[in-house]
Amino acid sequence: MIRVLVVEDDFRVAQVHVDFTARVDGFVVTGTARTAAEARSVLAARPVDLVLLDSYLPDEPGLDLLAELTVDTIMLTAASDAGSVRLALARGALNYLVKPFTAEQLGDRLTAYRRYRTAVSGQRSLAQEEIDRVWRLLHEGDRPAVPKGQSAVTVHLVSQALRHATVPRTAAEIADELGISRATAQRYLAALARDGSAEMRLRYGATGRPEHRYRWLAAG
Repeated sequence: MIRVLVVEDDFRVAQVHVDFTARVDGFVVTGTARTAAEARSVLAARPVDLVLLDSYLPDEPGLDLLAELTVDTIMLTAASDAGSVRLALARGALNYLVKPFTAEQLGDRLTAYRRYRTAVSGQRSLAQEEIDRVWRLLHEGDRPAVPKGQSAVTVHLVSQALRHATVPRTAAEIADELGISRATAQRYLAALARDGSAEMRLRYGATGRPEHRYRWLAAG
């Protein structure tokens, strides 16, 4: 389980964040803090994997606290000015979500963080293509769940067909299995590859023509 500390001065808002986080598989809120000083005490007392941090704290700015944290942090704040966003990212925030937001919006970002964390867990070094992939995984929750012009049902069907395959699949194979056109299967598979959920590799057949083959990558 990913252990979460919610740092939010308004106890009602903090409880909303706790409730939203509890809905996401793989996460447990192990503490809350209403000030930067209290957050430091919690972090010193027990292990925390992820901090959900507000910018506006009564004793000091949350961005000042962020600068000293060595724990993964996602900003949950009403501060939407460019300076705050830029400073948060410069100081190491992995994501930035502006209030008010929905449970789904936070859930998407937490799920993406879980996939990113799973991908880098136990790795001693990463090739550039692996770094590119985990970066995409970390931020896949920032995009709409279904790209414009795509069907959520078809996204699910293509994803499931690829997820359950024991070997890399072609668009033609997926199309035949699902009863859709090859062009449609190719479009959805390419979208999965772009967002880091799948990997596309070229294989040259007997005719010398390249064939796109796709393999599921996303965890969870």
